[in-house]
Amino acid sequence: MAVTQELLAYYEQDREHGRLREDRGRLEFWRTQDVLRRMLPPAPARVLDVGGGTGVHAEWLAADGYDVELLDPVPLHVERARRLTGVAAHVGDARQLPVPDESVDVVLLLGPLYHLTERADRVSALAEARRAVRRGGLVAAATISRYSAVHDGVRQGFYLNDEFRAAANAAATGSIMRSPRSGFTAYFHDPAEIPLEFADAGFPSVEHYGLQGAFWLYGDVNDWLDDPERRSLMLDALRSMESVPSLLGVSGHILTITHRS
Repeated sequence: MAVTQELLAYYEQDREHGRLREDRGRLEFWRTQDVLRRMLPPAPARVLDVGGGTGVHAEWLAADGYDVELLDPVPLHVERARRLTGVAAHVGDARQLPVPDESVDVVLLLGPLYHLTERADRVSALAEARRAVRRGGLVAAATISRYSAVHDGVRQGFYLNDEFRAAANAAATGSIMRSPRSGFTAYFHDPAEIPLEFADAGFPSVEHYGLQGAFWLYGDVNDWLDDPERRSLMLDALRSMESVPSLLGVSGHILTITHRS
């Protein structure tokens, strides 16, 4: 991942550790886990978690019996991830993976692509994943929907702010989100462009999964997530429509999965 000073300044506040463990971020976490558990090869396959943050996914993968190595460009994240049982963690860059060719069964890119604002860097990261994964191996990458800032801004009231509204509208029409709130620049994908980047990296066929659907925008989503029965119903509903093309852009995050031929 491209490590800029603004990126480090944001993540050194240690805000990432709780993002998927709390509140409505749990919906993204549980849905990512749900899709991956259906797609991953059996444990103890070797998983390279690139841009894995503080290990929110590496933790459950290791608990499930996978051989997990985490890479992240933020030293604070790596320090936290090293405390997890069964997880090896190192500072690293998605565009230059420190592993031999065809040496892992799975490469996860659940954070890097939206921090790589240049298309060439995103394709480079995907090509590195292809180099590292064995034939038949799985590559999964997360992207942020181009329209998420407008949707979330209206839901939370940030859209009333002139500066935020201008940034969100710019992202919706041009893909680059220069957030006045987070303090760093990110790339937001149109769903239609994702397979083109994968194709340029050597993956001609992909599958898309909208992670949150429209449910992340609901005011009472935390009530559903707090109640195991209601949460199960919500996850079932999302599973039934997760790959409907017309709904992908509504989801805050899209998970794209492919296999190396």
